[in-house]
Amino acid sequence: MAFLKVAQDELDPAHLFNIKIEMLTNNKSHRGSYDRDIALSELDKEKTLSFINAWEHNQKAKVENKSQKKLANVNSWENNQKAKLEAKLKRVEQALENKKAEYAEKTRNKQASIHKEAEEKRAMIEAKRGEDILKTEEMAAKHRATGHVPKKSYGCFGSYK
Repeated sequence: MAFLKVAQDELDPAHLFNIKIEMLTNNKSHRGSYDRDIALSELDKEKTLSFINAWEHNQKAKVENKSQKKLANVNSWENNQKAKLEAKLKRVEQALENKKAEYAEKTRNKQASIHKEAEEKRAMIEAKRGEDILKTEEMAAKHRATGHVPKKSYGCFGSYK
């Protein structure tokens, strides 16, 4: 049997069937109708196989397209979930930043309050010291004026009588 070279787009089943018939009619066989029946039987088998191959190719394409669509949906879902988590993370980070700033402000206010209280205590101590020194100076002046030695003796100074 002679083989003909055909282009890839000419491999459709109807075109192949026409080529086979052309080959059979051009074949100068002397065996008669028996060869013709065998050839037609083979041609019918090839036609059936060609249709089956076309169906298989079509089904595979459908399966591939369906799988690609499902994969695209999964990727879309994944990206959506990641975006939601990123947004939530940003909100949590912002809330933490706000709390941190609030805590820092409270801490600074507390430190200022502590500093103010310490300054007040220092001022009270300085005022008391000034009063005590003034009182001591007044008492010393009074004792000098009267010539009396104070009765209370302080630790290492002892009594002068």
